[in-house]
Amino acid sequence: MKKSIAGMFAGIAFGVASMGVLASDWSYEGVEGPEYWGNLSPDFVMCKSGKNQSPINITNLVKGKLPRLDVNYSAAGKEIINNGHTVQVNYQPGSTLTVDGHSYELKQFHFHTPSENHINGQPYDLEAHFVHADKDGNLAVMAVMFKVGKENQALNAVWKDMPEHKGDKVEEMHAIDGASLLPKKLAYYRYNGSLTTPPCSEGVVWLVLKDVQEVSADQVAKFAGVLEHPNNRPIQKTNARVVIR
Repeated sequence: MKKSIAGMFAGIAFGVASMGVLASDWSYEGVEGPEYWGNLSPDFVMCKSGKNQSPINITNLVKGKLPRLDVNYSAAGKEIINNGHTVQVNYQPGSTLTVDGHSYELKQFHFHTPSENHINGQPYDLEAHFVHADKDGNLAVMAVMFKVGKENQALNAVWKDMPEHKGDKVEEMHAIDGASLLPKKLAYYRYNGSLTTPPCSEGVVWLVLKDVQEVSADQVAKFAGVLEHPNNRPIQKTNARVVIR
Protein backbone atom coordinates (compact mmCIF):
# COMPACT_ATOMS: atom_id res chain seq x y z
CA MET A 1 0.00 0.00 0.00
CA LYS A 2 1.77 3.09 -1.22
CA LYS A 3 -0.21 5.75 0.57
CA SER A 4 0.77 8.70 2.66
CA ILE A 5 0.95 8.24 6.39
CA ALA A 6 -1.77 10.85 6.84
CA GLY A 7 -4.12 9.12 4.43
CA MET A 8 -3.45 5.64 5.72
CA PHE A 9 -3.94 6.60 9.32
CA ALA A 10 -7.30 8.27 8.72
CA GLY A 11 -8.89 4.87 9.23
CA ILE A 12 -6.74 3.98 12.21
CA ALA A 13 -6.58 7.13 14.29
CA PHE A 14 -10.35 7.63 14.06
CA GLY A 15 -9.97 11.16 15.32
CA VAL A 16 -9.86 13.14 12.08
CA ALA A 17 -11.90 13.33 8.88
CA SER A 18 -11.51 10.12 6.89
CA MET A 19 -11.34 10.90 3.17
CA GLY A 20 -14.49 12.99 3.06
CA VAL A 21 -16.42 11.17 5.77
CA LEU A 22 -16.04 12.10 9.41
CA ALA A 23 -14.73 9.34 11.66
CA SER A 24 -17.90 9.71 13.72
CA ASP A 25 -20.03 8.84 10.65
CA TRP A 26 -19.62 5.12 11.17
CA SER A 27 -20.51 2.98 14.13
CA TYR A 28 -20.62 -0.55 15.49
CA GLU A 29 -24.41 -0.43 15.77
CA GLY A 30 -27.51 0.23 13.69
CA VAL A 31 -27.58 1.61 10.15
CA GLU A 32 -23.98 2.85 10.44
CA GLY A 33 -22.73 -0.51 11.75
CA PRO A 34 -20.31 -2.98 10.11
CA GLU A 35 -22.97 -4.45 7.82
CA TYR A 36 -23.40 -1.03 6.19
CA TRP A 37 -19.86 0.43 6.26
CA GLY A 38 -19.31 -0.21 2.58
CA ASN A 39 -22.36 1.88 1.71
CA LEU A 40 -21.58 4.91 3.86
CA SER A 41 -19.01 6.41 1.48
CA PRO A 42 -17.36 5.54 -1.85
CA ASP A 43 -14.09 5.60 0.10
CA PHE A 44 -15.36 2.74 2.28
CA VAL A 45 -16.22 0.40 -0.60
CA MET A 46 -13.42 -2.01 0.36
CA CYS A 47 -15.41 -2.84 3.51
CA LYS A 48 -17.88 -4.75 1.31
CA SER A 49 -15.88 -5.64 -1.81
CA GLY A 50 -12.48 -6.55 -0.34
CA LYS A 51 -11.30 -10.16 -0.50
CA ASN A 52 -8.62 -9.92 2.21
CA GLN A 53 -10.55 -8.37 5.07
CA SER A 54 -9.93 -8.57 8.81
CA PRO A 55 -10.66 -9.93 11.34
CA ILE A 56 -10.72 -13.65 10.60
CA ASN A 57 -11.02 -16.97 12.36
CA ILE A 58 -7.44 -18.25 12.51
CA THR A 59 -7.74 -21.88 11.50
CA ASN A 60 -6.61 -24.34 8.79
CA LEU A 61 -3.05 -23.30 9.49
CA VAL A 62 -0.06 -23.87 7.23
CA LYS A 63 3.24 -24.64 8.93
CA GLY A 64 6.00 -22.26 7.94
CA LYS A 65 9.32 -20.93 9.18
CA LEU A 66 8.25 -17.55 10.49
CA PRO A 67 11.01 -15.09 11.37
CA ARG A 68 11.26 -13.96 14.98
CA LEU A 69 9.68 -10.67 15.98
CA ASP A 70 12.16 -8.09 17.23
CA VAL A 71 10.26 -5.64 19.43
CA ASN A 72 12.13 -2.53 20.52
CA TYR A 73 9.60 -0.38 22.37
CA SER A 74 10.43 2.44 24.73
CA ALA A 75 8.00 3.91 27.28
CA ALA A 76 6.59 6.50 24.86
CA GLY A 77 2.81 6.34 25.15
CA LYS A 78 2.05 9.94 26.07
CA GLU A 79 -1.60 10.46 25.09
CA ILE A 80 -4.75 8.40 25.73
CA ILE A 81 -7.83 9.28 23.69
CA ASN A 82 -11.44 8.10 23.67
CA ASN A 83 -12.68 8.52 20.12
CA GLY A 84 -16.02 6.80 20.65
CA HIS A 85 -14.83 3.69 18.83
CA THR A 86 -12.01 2.62 21.14
CA VAL A 87 -9.56 3.80 23.76
CA GLN A 88 -6.23 4.47 22.06
CA VAL A 89 -2.72 5.20 23.30
CA ASN A 90 -0.78 7.38 20.85
CA TYR A 91 2.94 6.72 20.73
CA GLN A 92 5.83 9.10 20.25
CA PRO A 93 8.38 8.21 17.52
CA GLY A 94 11.23 5.80 18.04
CA SER A 95 9.68 2.42 19.00
CA THR A 96 9.98 -0.30 16.39
CA LEU A 97 8.91 -3.78 15.37
CA THR A 98 11.27 -5.58 13.00
CA VAL A 99 10.16 -8.64 11.01
CA ASP A 100 12.66 -10.45 8.81
CA GLY A 101 14.82 -7.34 8.58
CA HIS A 102 11.90 -5.02 7.77
CA SER A 103 11.28 -2.27 10.32
CA TYR A 104 7.95 -0.71 11.29
CA GLU A 105 7.42 2.11 13.78
CA LEU A 106 4.77 1.83 16.49
CA LYS A 107 2.16 4.57 16.01
CA GLN A 108 -0.50 3.62 18.55
CA PHE A 109 -2.23 0.76 20.30
CA HIS A 110 -5.91 0.34 21.11
CA PHE A 111 -8.42 -2.24 22.33
CA HIS A 112 -11.50 -4.22 21.28
CA THR A 113 -13.99 -6.18 23.35
CA PRO A 114 -14.84 -8.88 22.61
CA SER A 115 -11.86 -9.83 20.45
CA GLU A 116 -12.05 -9.29 16.71
CA ASN A 117 -9.88 -12.18 15.53
CA HIS A 118 -10.76 -15.68 16.72
CA ILE A 119 -8.32 -18.58 17.11
CA ASN A 120 -9.71 -21.99 16.09
CA GLY A 121 -13.21 -20.62 16.51
CA GLN A 122 -12.59 -19.16 19.95
CA PRO A 123 -13.17 -15.47 20.66
CA TYR A 124 -11.44 -13.79 23.59
CA ASP A 125 -12.59 -11.19 26.10
CA LEU A 126 -10.25 -8.41 24.97
CA GLU A 127 -7.85 -7.82 22.08
CA ALA A 128 -5.11 -5.21 21.83
CA HIS A 129 -3.88 -3.98 18.45
CA PHE A 130 -0.38 -2.51 18.16
CA VAL A 131 -0.41 -0.54 14.90
CA HIS A 132 2.88 0.04 13.07
CA ALA A 133 3.87 1.69 9.79
CA ASP A 134 7.06 1.51 7.75
CA LYS A 135 8.63 4.49 5.97
CA ASP A 136 6.38 3.94 2.94
CA GLY A 137 3.16 3.80 4.95
CA ASN A 138 2.75 0.02 4.83
CA LEU A 139 1.10 -1.31 7.97
CA ALA A 140 1.72 -4.18 10.36
CA VAL A 141 -0.64 -4.91 13.26
CA MET A 142 0.45 -7.08 16.17
CA ALA A 143 -2.54 -8.45 18.08
CA VAL A 144 -2.57 -9.67 21.69
CA MET A 145 -5.47 -11.70 23.09
CA PHE A 146 -6.68 -11.49 26.69
CA LYS A 147 -8.93 -13.90 28.58
CA VAL A 148 -10.67 -13.24 31.89
CA GLY A 149 -8.57 -14.30 34.85
CA LYS A 150 -6.41 -12.34 37.25
CA GLU A 151 -6.04 -8.57 37.11
CA ASN A 152 -3.54 -7.36 34.53
CA GLN A 153 -1.24 -4.90 36.28
CA ALA A 154 0.25 -3.60 33.02
CA LEU A 155 -3.20 -2.65 31.74
CA ASN A 156 -3.78 -0.53 34.82
CA ALA A 157 -1.34 2.03 33.43
CA VAL A 158 -3.95 2.74 30.75
CA TRP A 159 -7.10 1.92 32.69
CA LYS A 160 -6.42 4.31 35.60
CA ASP A 161 -6.48 7.32 33.26
CA MET A 162 -8.98 5.99 30.73
CA PRO A 163 -10.97 8.91 29.25
CA GLU A 164 -14.62 8.23 29.99
CA HIS A 165 -16.29 10.33 27.30
CA LYS A 166 -15.99 10.47 23.52
CA GLY A 167 -13.54 13.16 22.49
CA ASP A 168 -11.73 13.22 25.81
CA LYS A 169 -7.98 12.79 25.98
CA VAL A 170 -5.44 12.51 28.76
CA GLU A 171 -1.81 13.62 28.56
CA GLU A 172 0.28 11.17 30.57
CA MET A 173 2.78 12.50 33.07
CA HIS A 174 4.54 9.13 33.09
CA ALA A 175 4.80 7.57 29.63
CA ILE A 176 3.14 4.17 29.11
CA ASP A 177 5.29 1.24 28.00
CA GLY A 178 3.43 -0.84 25.44
CA ALA A 179 5.96 -3.66 25.82
CA SER A 180 4.56 -4.38 29.29
CA LEU A 181 1.34 -5.65 27.66
CA LEU A 182 3.11 -8.25 25.53
CA PRO A 183 3.62 -11.90 26.50
CA LYS A 184 7.18 -13.07 27.15
CA LYS A 185 7.12 -15.35 24.12
CA LEU A 186 6.31 -13.74 20.77
CA ALA A 187 5.31 -16.82 18.76
CA TYR A 188 2.63 -15.77 16.29
CA TYR A 189 0.27 -16.49 13.42
CA ARG A 190 0.67 -14.41 10.27
CA TYR A 191 -1.83 -13.50 7.57
CA ASN A 192 -2.50 -10.71 5.10
CA GLY A 193 -5.55 -8.62 5.95
CA SER A 194 -7.00 -5.16 6.33
CA LEU A 195 -7.88 -2.44 8.75
CA THR A 196 -10.83 -3.62 10.85
CA THR A 197 -12.45 -0.17 10.64
CA PRO A 198 -13.38 2.06 7.70
CA PRO A 199 -11.91 2.51 5.13
CA CYS A 200 -10.98 -1.21 5.58
CA SER A 201 -7.80 -0.74 3.51
CA GLU A 202 -6.08 -4.00 2.58
CA GLY A 203 -2.40 -4.90 2.46
CA VAL A 204 -2.00 -4.98 6.25
CA VAL A 205 0.37 -7.58 7.71
CA TRP A 206 -1.32 -9.25 10.70
CA LEU A 207 0.79 -10.84 13.44
CA VAL A 208 -1.48 -12.47 16.03
CA LEU A 209 0.46 -13.61 19.09
CA LYS A 210 -0.22 -17.15 20.26
CA ASP A 211 0.26 -16.66 24.01
CA VAL A 212 -2.87 -15.31 25.66
CA GLN A 213 -2.66 -12.79 28.50
CA GLU A 214 -5.06 -12.45 31.43
CA VAL A 215 -7.36 -9.58 32.32
CA SER A 216 -9.84 -9.29 35.17
CA ALA A 217 -13.58 -9.24 34.58
CA ASP A 218 -13.68 -5.80 36.21
CA GLN A 219 -11.09 -4.47 33.77
CA VAL A 220 -13.09 -5.72 30.79
CA ALA A 221 -16.27 -4.31 32.29
CA LYS A 222 -14.69 -0.88 32.79
CA PHE A 223 -13.61 -0.68 29.15
CA ALA A 224 -16.97 -1.95 27.90
CA GLY A 225 -18.79 0.52 30.15
CA VAL A 226 -16.81 3.48 28.84
CA LEU A 227 -17.59 2.58 25.22
CA GLU A 228 -21.19 1.55 26.01
CA HIS A 229 -21.19 -0.98 23.16
CA PRO A 230 -19.06 -3.85 21.80
CA ASN A 231 -16.42 -2.61 19.35
CA ASN A 232 -15.58 -5.72 17.36
CA ARG A 233 -16.08 -6.09 13.63
CA PRO A 234 -17.61 -9.49 12.76
CA ILE A 235 -15.40 -12.26 11.38
CA GLN A 236 -14.67 -11.91 7.65
CA LYS A 237 -14.22 -14.64 5.04
CA THR A 238 -10.71 -16.03 4.75
CA ASN A 239 -11.20 -16.75 1.03
CA ALA A 240 -7.96 -17.96 -0.61
CA ARG A 241 -5.62 -16.64 2.05
CA VAL A 242 -3.05 -18.73 3.87
CA VAL A 243 -2.55 -18.38 7.62
CA ILE A 244 0.96 -19.34 8.63
CA ARG A 245 1.87 -20.74 12.04
